Amino acid sequence: MKKLIVSISLITALVSMNSCKKYLDTVPDNILTIEDVFKTRTNVIRYIGNIYQAMPNEFNQRFGGNENSGVWTGASDEGKYTWDFVYANNMNKSAWANTDGNVSVYWDNYYRAIRNATDFIQRIDNATPEISATEKTILRGEARALRAFYYYQLLRIYGPVVILGEDLIPVAATTEEVNRPRSTFDDCVTFIIDQLDKAYTELPATSAVAGKFTKGVVKAYKVQVLMLAASPLFNGNTDYAALKNDDGKNLFNQTYDAAKWTKAATAAKDFLTEFAPGTYDLYRVSDADPFKAAYLSCRDVITQSWNKEWIFGRSNSGYSFIRYDRTPFHAGYANQRGAGANGATQAQVDAYFMANGKPITDPTAGYTATGFSSFKAPYDNTTRSTFNQWTNREPRFYVGITYNNSVWLYPDQNTGNLIVTNMERTGNSGLAQSTSDVTPTGYIIRKGVANTDDARGSLYLRLAQIYLDYAEALNESNPVDADILKYLNFIRERAGVAQYGAGTNPLPVPATQAEMRAAIRAERRVELAFENVRYFETRRWKVAEQTDAGTFYGMDRTQTGTAFYTKTLLETRTFRKRDYLFPVPANEVLKNPLVKQNTGW
Repeated sequence: MKKLIVSISLITALVSMNSCKKYLDTVPDNILTIEDVFKTRTNVIRYIGNIYQAMPNEFNQRFGGNENSGVWTGASDEGKYTWDFVYANNMNKSAWANTDGNVSVYWDNYYRAIRNATDFIQRIDNATPEISATEKTILRGEARALRAFYYYQLLRIYGPVVILGEDLIPVAATTEEVNRPRSTFDDCVTFIIDQLDKAYTELPATSAVAGKFTKGVVKAYKVQVLMLAASPLFNGNTDYAALKNDDGKNLFNQTYDAAKWTKAATAAKDFLTEFAPGTYDLYRVSDADPFKAAYLSCRDVITQSWNKEWIFGRSNSGYSFIRYDRTPFHAGYANQRGAGANGATQAQVDAYFMANGKPITDPTAGYTATGFSSFKAPYDNTTRSTFNQWTNREPRFYVGITYNNSVWLYPDQNTGNLIVTNMERTGNSGLAQSTSDVTPTGYIIRKGVANTDDARGSLYLRLAQIYLDYAEALNESNPVDADILKYLNFIRERAGVAQYGAGTNPLPVPATQAEMRAAIRAERRVELAFENVRYFETRRWKVAEQTDAGTFYGMDRTQTGTAFYTKTLLETRTFRKRDYLFPVPANEVLKNPLVKQNTGW
């Protein structure tokens, strides 16, 4: 057994007791066996709960890999962390290696969960009669969906992986029996889609328990997998022409297939026809002020766990590092003090539209780059002198960004007074207060910060993303389809910005497929900002060499007063072609010569 574990960590979970690690490790091995688990309903539910435990807790992102949390915000062009220990900072320099633990953690943990799910699927039908046949079917569907979900995570992180299917390799297997080559990307997609389709037939339409797989969830993830497969990084990417298995088979298809976009669009339409509106709806908050209503809707859709727009997430992520990292230092306000070390880049700040829905690059947008004006933000009770770059922006800007001299989300608990965040050198959240618990950019990410972490859900996927997926897939497959504008405008209308060719003060409709593509991508960037989407977007679109490399700017944190507002070079990032995908962990390649390393690693 020990020899087998050393031989290939991909199958680490072969050890039967380790297949229920967090639960079964608390019980002596000579008392509870894997067969015993399926003799009581209590143990079965704990086992499936253990498989759910591998779902990523994205509130822990400062420690990439902690509870399978990602590096996705700090390693994208949206954000930056102050602290050197954050692995995303290594990635932004292309200073990461296939021997790093932060690289292998997802491979190891997701394969362990995959093995556990397969074991569960194969045993559940013969489990205790305490569990009805109907419940066994649902539990099998959950395990099947979990397995597909973890394969999807591996696919978008590493590219093609080893698909084990229904094979539970025996503990006594030889090295030759254990070693498997990577499946092709298309074969990985086929398996995941097949599993999601089967899970759909086994799962209920809804669940009273938050964070459980249902019919709607698996249909939504079918869209995500097919969007990935249709995108330029994975659809006819000749940069990977040399990446082949020993039999000469290319791991990435080398010919662009437009039909993949049609499949993604069809899957999105199928989901919307069955589930939206109805099971899922765009979240809205009413207010007499339309601008404030849009602001509250776009803010609270993230912080109000399990509202009707949420499709899937982790049910309870516990203590939130994200909340601390995105709350400014606030010297003198102990009950609203954080690190403020999760900053937004100037590039992301500039990506938000103006209040009239136009980009700041449009000469008619009304954007002013210098000076100050008296301005009242949607969360404030008064007007304040505000840098002109941050005045009259769209509601989602005020949801996403804490800028200098803006009012914090929550008042001082002792006095009830509003707190004004000042990030200048001598301000309450500036370098004079702390050199480590301070913004790295002169901005702090605000989106997703709740006033309490009690039992908060961590959002993975919501309806707005499916609307934008549908618009994107349609534009690539059938650019004359009227649904492109319809669903793009659904997002803009809720966000309180002018629609294209519709509504009050409409904007001109993008005239070409390329212009519409740019409009959809711009919308995705602001609507889904800081939701762990952008990192994967720039990679699947194969544009990260432009977006994630070069100079990044912010405010001048070393200065107080008007000098703070000087656009300042923060860093020059490096992005190489190899960085589109994580490397396969070095140990896997060494132990299993059939597993070929990703190009460039």
